Amino acid sequence: MSVKIRLQRHGKKQKPFYWVVAADARSKRDGKYLEKIGTYNPNTNPATIELNLDSAVKWLHNGAQPTDTAKAILSYKGALLKHHLDGGVRKGALTQEQADAKLAAWLEEKANKVVAKKEGLTKAQAADKAKALKAEQEVNAKRLAAQAEAEAAAIAAATPAEEVAEVEAEEAPAAEENNETTEA
Repeated sequence: MSVKIRLQRHGKKQKPFYWVVAADARSKRDGKYLEKIGTYNPNTNPATIELNLDSAVKWLHNGAQPTDTAKAILSYKGALLKHHLDGGVRKGALTQEQADAKLAAWLEEKANKVVAKKEGLTKAQAADKAKALKAEQEVNAKRLAAQAEAEAAAIAAATPAEEVAEVEAEEAPAAEENNETTEA
C-alpha cells in the first residue's frame, strides 16, 4: 500500500481549512485516512500551521510521499530537515545530540522570522491606518474651508444688497420730500 501525506479540505466555501493527513494513495481527497498529522489554515496572515513533527517524521521514515503542498508545509515546519538529520544519524555522520542541536537552532531561527513578519505586518497595518486617518483629516479640513468660504461669500453677497436696500430706503424719503416741496 502506497501512503501519501496530503491535505484534506475542510471549512466553508471561500474559507478553506485543511487537515494534513497520511492516507492511502487510492483513497479520495476527503475520504478515509490513516492518521491526522496536523492542520493548515491559509486564511490567516501568515498562514497558521499546526503539525505533529514526530508523527510526520515517522510517516516519512516509513516511506510516505508528500504531495507538493504538503512537502512545502513539512519543510516550513522542519519535518523534512528532521528526517534528513535522522538519516545522517543512522549513517553515523553525526550524533543524535548534534542533530537535535541543529534542528533546535533552525526552529528558533524560523520562529524569529515568523515573529518578524507578524511585527512587520502589524506595523504596516498601523502605518496604513495612520495614513488613512491623515488623508481623512485633510479632506475634512478642505471641506470645512470650502464651507467657510461659501458662508463668507454669502455674507459678502448679502452685504452689498443690504447696503443698496439701505441706500434706496434712505433716498426714498428724501425723494418724497423733494416731491412734496416741488408740488407745494
